[in-house]
Amino acid sequence: MQITQRIDAITGISPEYLQECPPCPRSVKIEISGRCNYACSFCALRTREKQPTSDMDFDLFQAITCEMKFAGVEEVGIFFLGESLTNPQLAIECVKHLKYIGMPYVFLTSNASLATPEVVKSLMASGLDSLKWSVNAADEEQFKEIMGVKPKLFRQALANIKEAKRVRDEGKFTTGLFASSIRYDGAQLVKMEKLLAERILPYVDEHYWLPLYSMAMRSPEIEKKLGYTPMHGNSGRYDPKTGLPTRDPLPCWSLFTEAHVRCDGHMSACCFGSDEKFDVGDLTSDTFMNAWHGERMRKARRAQIRTMTEGPDALKGTFCEVCVAY
Repeated sequence: MQITQRIDAITGISPEYLQECPPCPRSVKIEISGRCNYACSFCALRTREKQPTSDMDFDLFQAITCEMKFAGVEEVGIFFLGESLTNPQLAIECVKHLKYIGMPYVFLTSNASLATPEVVKSLMASGLDSLKWSVNAADEEQFKEIMGVKPKLFRQALANIKEAKRVRDEGKFTTGLFASSIRYDGAQLVKMEKLLAERILPYVDEHYWLPLYSMAMRSPEIEKKLGYTPMHGNSGRYDPKTGLPTRDPLPCWSLFTEAHVRCDGHMSACCFGSDEKFDVGDLTSDTFMNAWHGERMRKARRAQIRTMTEGPDALKGTFCEVCVAY
């Protein structure tokens, strides 16, 4: 199955999931590290008043993922907002554990700058099913402006992406290699397409485009810095044939079909849930399914379902309004 098919299977809300208390989500993303060596201006990580300095406790990771497997989760991503490879050994151990308990599909998205050949080989040997690179700058100047860090990391990321394919092919590993990029417009899109053709596409199995996401409260800040207007809500990837998002942002799939857990063990309502404002449960003291079916999630889902007849105004008074009710 292609990665875009997997993404569409999660972002498309089938009727049995479009309800106040949907079944156990097929997919969960877990932030094993809240730290990141980039400072991307568009990332929800930047909305945190205090950036995390620690990683998820491995005992907690083992406990909650065993519970998730028993509940029916089929896919676990060992990332959420932070860069998981700031702690490569933890990432490797997490993959080993997930495959040991029989998790069918384990995936990771990384900025690639810390994905050395040695780390990639260990991840692949541990059973990682999918490794996706996030590539969002066309050259060193843009990288410095957008990611907010030194250009040497841009060069390192590109080198690691190339090496990862060599490691996979030489080791005959089955890990899929993928990449995604924010689809800007105009001259920036042309620059990105050139970079992708020369430095990314030869070394991945599939690439896809994403909108420039943002919570509405940060839109003016991001537009001023980057010159692009972020898309509100979460509409999934772009369709390469039409150049349009694959789905409408409302109702938001993220509350119905995929769970998100921060490094402190708190479950967030959605993929933009960077801090306690979006908390719907604490997995250090409550069960995964109790949080998934908790009152805060049910209230948000009721509002999301009402958007089908009332529009974004239905989200007033919920944490979702900072994202799309603008």
